[in-house]
Amino acid sequence: MNPHDEPEMGPLLSGIGRLADFKSLDEAELPRLAEEIRAFLVGAVARTGGHIGPNLGVVELTMAIHRVFDSPHDQLVFDTGHQSYVHKALTGRAGQFAGLRGRGGLTGYPSQAESPHDLVENSHASTSLSYADGLAKAHALAGSDRHVVAVVGDGALTGGMCWEALNNIAARDDLKLVIVVNDNGRSYAPTVGGLAKRLSGLRLNPGYEPTLRRIQEAVEKIPVFGRAAYAGLHAAKTGLKDALAPQGMFADLGIKYVGPVDGHDIAELTEALERAKGFGGPVIVHALTEKGRGWAPARADEAEQMHSPPAFDPITGEPTAASKRRWTGVFADELVAQANLRPELVAITAAMPGPTGVDKLMKRHPERVFDVGIAEQHAVTSAAGLAMNGLHPVVAVYSTFMNRAFDQTVLDVAMHRLPVTFVLDRAGITGPDGPSHYGIWDTSIFRVVPGLRIAAPRDASTLREEFAEALAVDDGPTMLRFPTGAVPAADLPAVDVHEGLDVLLKHEDDELLIVACGSLAGTAVEAAELLAERGIRATVVDPRWISPVPDPLVKLAGQYPLVATVEDGIRTGGFGDALAQSLRDAGEDVPLVDFGVERGWHPHGSRAELLADLGLTADAIAERLAAEVHRRGEDDGHHH
Repeated sequence: MNPHDEPEMGPLLSGIGRLADFKSLDEAELPRLAEEIRAFLVGAVARTGGHIGPNLGVVELTMAIHRVFDSPHDQLVFDTGHQSYVHKALTGRAGQFAGLRGRGGLTGYPSQAESPHDLVENSHASTSLSYADGLAKAHALAGSDRHVVAVVGDGALTGGMCWEALNNIAARDDLKLVIVVNDNGRSYAPTVGGLAKRLSGLRLNPGYEPTLRRIQEAVEKIPVFGRAAYAGLHAAKTGLKDALAPQGMFADLGIKYVGPVDGHDIAELTEALERAKGFGGPVIVHALTEKGRGWAPARADEAEQMHSPPAFDPITGEPTAASKRRWTGVFADELVAQANLRPELVAITAAMPGPTGVDKLMKRHPERVFDVGIAEQHAVTSAAGLAMNGLHPVVAVYSTFMNRAFDQTVLDVAMHRLPVTFVLDRAGITGPDGPSHYGIWDTSIFRVVPGLRIAAPRDASTLREEFAEALAVDDGPTMLRFPTGAVPAADLPAVDVHEGLDVLLKHEDDELLIVACGSLAGTAVEAAELLAERGIRATVVDPRWISPVPDPLVKLAGQYPLVATVEDGIRTGGFGDALAQSLRDAGEDVPLVDFGVERGWHPHGSRAELLADLGLTADAIAERLAAEVHRRGEDDGHHH
């Protein structure tokens, strides 16, 4: 199969133009449809990359939910939304998968703009039960018969918000709310923590459902007394179930529990969901699923079960593009190198050791890495405790997820002046994952934290250097931010160093200073070269540490008639704002043009496409600065 062909659809799937078509299928056709969906997803996602593992695991589960409930009258919330591909296919969007995660195509998460069947777009984990609590309370107030179904992965259940929500849901017996726990033992990587141990006790057991069935069959064969004997044994079933299943954990909260059920048996799932629907109050349905089910390469991928691979060969699962050195890979190697030099270094990840690069250190020094599950707030305050006792924690997290731990960073880490280093992967515009995953807020948000120093490396060498500099800081927190994707093939060396500022391009008799932050340094140098062709001389500097604004930069900028800043983050409160404020404070009246991401919800697409839309290319920057220089020259002409 050529990955560039249109993904093939089986006859049943190609007949589903809307949800009603799926609901009209005969029950006997459903197993065949499940097979068609799996084959279709592998073929479609092979071309674009995306979340294949989680979706292969929820095929029957999603089918059963749509058989029992009536979307969009009944409201469906996915946690997280990356497991919604099957839902998209069943609601009539299979024909649009060719453009999955590409510009103008289907998003990789639920999208209100795509379908009335999609409700929650934000795919930060552990939020579904809070949404569901509010949705169901609103229905109860209205006296409505509508149900709310929240599909929550066992990984998301490691997040504190889920338990805050469960605590509230348990206090109400009138909410028409069904919580489906999709339990595959994994979030990205194998799920960690006490809850996971409790849930996995089930999986390690030969399987209590088959055990029960065998007992029932054996006992019922006893002549005359069979049925009565089984009824007597039924009381023992509760004991057996408690011994093998985690229902006690949920029952303690006072929420009705059904399961565990085989998450790949449509009939069993349908029966469990029907029972839950008929109950009239909150119910948990516990479904056991296999991430990556039905596709050998995913089952064979021990670490992540093909959670979210780039484009791949549909037969082997091997990536189709040549692999380039990634920012995450540079950090992963440097983390190990620094850990070997510094016995006090430990690392923390929130359920993402592989995606953040912490897995390499985990293999070498498992005792020095803590995976806390999807719990960023806990991760940061736990890091504070580690730092109080003499360690230097490195908290590795995607930039977008760092937003969740702002309060802990301010009051638990920074106020105590603790040496914690935050490493933000996927900073800036990330592309195909869309607005909930863009890392464009970190500079703006964390710049306000007293005593926090932020660095933005521009290439592999500066990443290594600035990480080492961060680890040497012992009187407060530090933060490093870098983007997704391939690190520049060649380093961008400084031609000079001016009081700690890297000078990347120097022109004598220059009339413009361009200050480049992090990964856009190469773009800024290119823009300056384009300006030189127009006779406009610009010097480009990289401050390396972007917050607080270095004093030598303010002094240097004060000597220019015009200053520009280029950053891969939100303009509002970003580095450009910070430099403008510092210049004002220093009494320097210097005009400043700031290039960055406009405040707004930017669509998904490739990083290159989005940067072009945002005017963050060398051509666009040069064009705008040339116009600015020209305009200022004209203005000066009028004055003299």
